[in-house]
Amino acid sequence: MTSINAEYGTTADGLMAARIDYLGLIAIPSRDGKGYRLATALSGSKPICEWSASGGLGSDGHVADEAGFRAHVEECLLHLRQRDALGRTTVDLPVHTPWGPSQCATRYAEGIVCHDTASHGGFHLDAKRNAAMHPALRLPNGWYEEDGDWARVATAYPGIFTDREKRSAEKILRDWIPDAWEAVHGRPLRRSESFTRDREGFARDHAADWIVISAARSPAFPGDVVGTATIGGHRGNAPTRSFLIPGSEYAAGRHGFVIDTARHKPLN
Repeated sequence: MTSINAEYGTTADGLMAARIDYLGLIAIPSRDGKGYRLATALSGSKPICEWSASGGLGSDGHVADEAGFRAHVEECLLHLRQRDALGRTTVDLPVHTPWGPSQCATRYAEGIVCHDTASHGGFHLDAKRNAAMHPALRLPNGWYEEDGDWARVATAYPGIFTDREKRSAEKILRDWIPDAWEAVHGRPLRRSESFTRDREGFARDHAADWIVISAARSPAFPGDVVGTATIGGHRGNAPTRSFLIPGSEYAAGRHGFVIDTARHKPLN
């Protein structure tokens, strides 16, 4: 492990903040008053007391309280220490990737390289490393994009990833590539364990129901919502109907809002 440490402080606008190497984290109170959203920033050389919420550049999740913020910072700290200990190296590999010319490449291990391009990026595995992957994880061309398919690589080669990266990969695989997760682990996922499996269950449960596919505030009925719905929530050329929904009741939900035809007034 390296000597990377965390520094805690309070910003100029009175917010909890921390610096970890190049990374700055600012805890900004959520608009609904429930916890804090975490804004990331380049920490630079300025003392934390000169930072402010306006310096936030990205998002790194949500925490409930100060204890949650400190736990998140410690998790980030461990991630950076583990990443440094893995000894990843920057290499010059001017190759053409599926996302364009490689502008920067990082070697995670022999035969496993992550490429960055102007617009996207991902991993490339050589023939030997790709062939060694579980068939359910393997992509034939050896290229694994950075948004989702990288989780296949982290699952196949966990020893070259940090604990935080492995947890993220596990969640991505369960939520979005459940067939691969199930093949690797030898059991089906329950609905509560996978976004995709839950969405499939929702579709089965409500195959004959009207599901809202778009919604807007009603000008004729202030405070209410007009929901445009299709059977099963199908899009494309599916027939639609509009329903009036109380504004206090409408929420898009995890997979869609289900119309109750006994209560929600049809408008056409």
